[in-house]
Amino acid sequence: MAEGAREARVGLWNGFAAYGMWGLFPLFWPLLEPAGAADILANRMVWSLVAVGAMLLVRRRWAWLRPLLRQPRRLGMLALAAATVSVNWGVYIWGVNSGHVVETSLGYFINPLVTIAFGVLVLRERLRPAQWAAVGVGTAAVLVLTVAYGRPPWIALALAFSFATYGLLKKKVGLGGAESLAVESAVMFPFALAFLVYLGVRGEGTFGHGWGHSALLVLSGAITAVPLMCFGAAALRVPLTTLGLLQYLAPVSQFLIGVAVFHETMAPARWAGFALVWVALLVLSGDALRRIRVERRRAPVLETVAG
Repeated sequence: MAEGAREARVGLWNGFAAYGMWGLFPLFWPLLEPAGAADILANRMVWSLVAVGAMLLVRRRWAWLRPLLRQPRRLGMLALAAATVSVNWGVYIWGVNSGHVVETSLGYFINPLVTIAFGVLVLRERLRPAQWAAVGVGTAAVLVLTVAYGRPPWIALALAFSFATYGLLKKKVGLGGAESLAVESAVMFPFALAFLVYLGVRGEGTFGHGWGHSALLVLSGAITAVPLMCFGAAALRVPLTTLGLLQYLAPVSQFLIGVAVFHETMAPARWAGFALVWVALLVLSGDALRRIRVERRRAPVLETVAG
């Protein structure tokens, strides 16, 4: 097998692993009860730093740190990214443990549409007609789901907007996944540790109340870091268009878990709203695949002209 093909296969399997693990997250967070969402979030921040620090130590990847410390603008954006992803994690954990798994999956279905909107509003990117159509259908879906839920689907919207903001900040910073997570975790570590100490003093913390429960809290750091490392390996080896299609694996799994495992109700109006979201994503995916085919057809022509 050619080296390029082997690398592509390794990247694809890493992509499947990353999104597959993220898709199974709704099965993990309920195991941490009776810990509340804030308690779980603080533990996740603390143990994420331990996990990713250990990984970087084993791989001896510290050369990036000194140049970064001399760039206050990038450090500021990473601090903002840390705050944004903390909101995302907190809302997600609360949503799953409060019986809103289906709505959390909706957030990650909507996320690509919000990312596209950010591209237009923030980065001044120009959209193709199919992308405009997808954004329009997605907006209609949110309106339908607002009627279906009797309120705006705020859990889904908070997840979509916070993760899209996080992605935008990461794009501007341009730091690798593990390195970025290390800095973000380090930023939030003092606050998370102080909160855990506060809970402990008040007798409301759950860490240390049983070896099994404490081990699961520690494991939350590893299950945060490992998928991210797999994602980083995939991003280096497969095209972004392929990653864009793979990302739907996670919300599909989350949706199925919400309906089949946690037996969340899906009224007809909710099905209609989700159907509109899926139509929007099909339009986006179809447009992305057409662009790939066009670029592949143009490549030999451009090489001939250049030669």
